[in-house]
Amino acid sequence: MAKSDTKGETARHPRAPRKTTSSTASRPARRPASAKTETPYHHGALREALLEAAERVLERDGLAGLTLRAVAREAGVSHAAPTHHFGDLTGLVSELAAVGFRQFNAAMSSSCNAAATPLERALARPKAYVAYAQAHPGMYGIMFRTERLDYSRPSLHEAAEASFAGLANAIGAMRQEQISGDALTLNQGAAIARAWSVVHGFTMLLLDGRLEDILQRLPEGTTAERLLEAMLTAPIPGKPPGP
Repeated sequence: MAKSDTKGETARHPRAPRKTTSSTASRPARRPASAKTETPYHHGALREALLEAAERVLERDGLAGLTLRAVAREAGVSHAAPTHHFGDLTGLVSELAAVGFRQFNAAMSSSCNAAATPLERALARPKAYVAYAQAHPGMYGIMFRTERLDYSRPSLHEAAEASFAGLANAIGAMRQEQISGDALTLNQGAAIARAWSVVHGFTMLLLDGRLEDILQRLPEGTTAERLLEAMLTAPIPGKPPGP
């Protein structure tokens, strides 16, 4: 009797079927490995996303590591995307240099606007120049790699011209005269070239670590910025008279 009751109980409560097959069937199909890395962008945002990715690659891996494929991989998009937006590597590097010049110009303009005295204004631009290069050495480097850039691209031409105009205006303010970027006197050109040579040369030596020996010989706590300030405010020996 007990035996037949057990059978009846089993009949009333059959075992649930194994779920292995149905569970496996309900799993979503795996995406191809390449699709995992791709990120959807609105069309207007993709170009900016590619430039941001290019800046990250440049600062992390240097100019040698900046390739169209590396940028696409960094942005998480197809390898064809950089080519579609920039044409080739020269186009990408040129547009990236334009971004650098715009950042550079904005940093110097902001620094000058924050200055409270004539001396602070005179020192603000070169200090901001060096500070930008220290914070973005990769971007600063490509901005002056003329052989890698296409200056026929409007964005780069305009950003570089704005940078030169800012330098010319700063020199004009120091000389208390209006300087036109289109036509310079010899003395105006010499003043611009001298200021640019000093600050650019100082920046390159600093980035290359070539000023460490001098800094170590100076009074304790002397910074590179303080050294630059001393250079810019020191009188020029044997300075000829006249404008």
